[in-house]
Amino acid sequence: MINKTYEEIIALEADRQNHNVELIASENFPSQRVLSAAGSILTNKYAEGYPGKRYYGGCEFIDMIESKAIEDLCKLFSCNYANVQPHCGSSANQAVYRALIHPGDTVMGMDLGAGGHLTHGHKMSFSGQDYNIVSYGVDENGIIDLKEFKEKLYESKPQMVIVGASSYSQIIDYKEINDILEEYVKETGEKKPYYMVDMAHVAGLIAGGVHPSPFPYADVVTSTTHKTLRGPRGGIILTNSEDIIKKINKAVFPGIQGGPLEHIICAKGICFEEALKPEFKEYAEQIVKNAKAFSEGFLEEGWKIISGGTQNHMFVLDVYESIGVTGKETEEELDKIHITCNKNQIPNDPLPPLKSSGVRIGTPAMTTKGWKEDDFRKLSKVIIDYLKEVKEGTQEAVREDYIEKVEKIINDVKAR
Repeated sequence: MINKTYEEIIALEADRQNHNVELIASENFPSQRVLSAAGSILTNKYAEGYPGKRYYGGCEFIDMIESKAIEDLCKLFSCNYANVQPHCGSSANQAVYRALIHPGDTVMGMDLGAGGHLTHGHKMSFSGQDYNIVSYGVDENGIIDLKEFKEKLYESKPQMVIVGASSYSQIIDYKEINDILEEYVKETGEKKPYYMVDMAHVAGLIAGGVHPSPFPYADVVTSTTHKTLRGPRGGIILTNSEDIIKKINKAVFPGIQGGPLEHIICAKGICFEEALKPEFKEYAEQIVKNAKAFSEGFLEEGWKIISGGTQNHMFVLDVYESIGVTGKETEEELDKIHITCNKNQIPNDPLPPLKSSGVRIGTPAMTTKGWKEDDFRKLSKVIIDYLKEVKEGTQEAVREDYIEKVEKIINDVKAR
């Protein structure tokens, strides 16, 4: 029995977010404009369909909002068409599958254990259940194995190839992938598979100019809006093809969704507008600087990071090999000193998913709060020292000291 009101629980969560160091790579702190739109009276309006073609009356201003969001999104990523209605990244991906290929078709996607996403073919996802999935992974250095990618492409002759990751810390060269696909077509005479990019994790970095864009190479691109893009929770789909967008629109509505969440679409539009401003580029640049400094703090102490470092917003720290503590233990223990992260499997992980050998660490959220490179270097030292106490079983005796160390870093940033 929970003896608190919803408002009281929200207040508790607000306090947690204000006092914890947020290192989950897929989380961020959107602006008040975004939050206000997400909680606005637009939630009252039903608007099944698309601008100018609704199944409900009273959509004049709703059409303006959705049309403006599409315009800003296309401008942000330099593409021709977009759908802003998907409720989340997974539903955006599902819409692409349904729009472009058929159940049972072959799809190549990055293996979840290597850094991919559930919807790229995991057996517990619709993607792995409804389609014939051929997974590719990373080499011994933790880098996407393009040799394996090419071999499996020629062997499986897929109808669609998905590129993108949820825990991969290096730059993805979308042109290089496209070159491989073009070469495959030339050498085999096979039809080129649809080239889908899931840029959910790096969308904000692409918008900020610190990561290559999947355009003009990809046929279709999906993303969330709440990670590095710093918007509300939701999904988007982009393309340069008029034929593809027509199929996508039908797949989203009425294919897999009903009424769109126009309050969230408005919040998405605001985040696109914000990402078009010069200061967002500075923000994206700082995210990457912070991630590199943070990872170096661990590397300098001899700790292992998958792929040896990072070129984007996150990295996976192999705590099991580095110090003999599982990802689950790390997640739970760091939470006790007000540091939030998530356990994460590493390639060929010897531990099961609910334990995991690694933790995924990201810098977007705390960069929003003003953290710089030196702040993250200090935090790496705190984490290393505290996990040594965990390994020795002495963490309870020193926990309050470490809480104070974390609070000092937070307060020093606020005081600047």
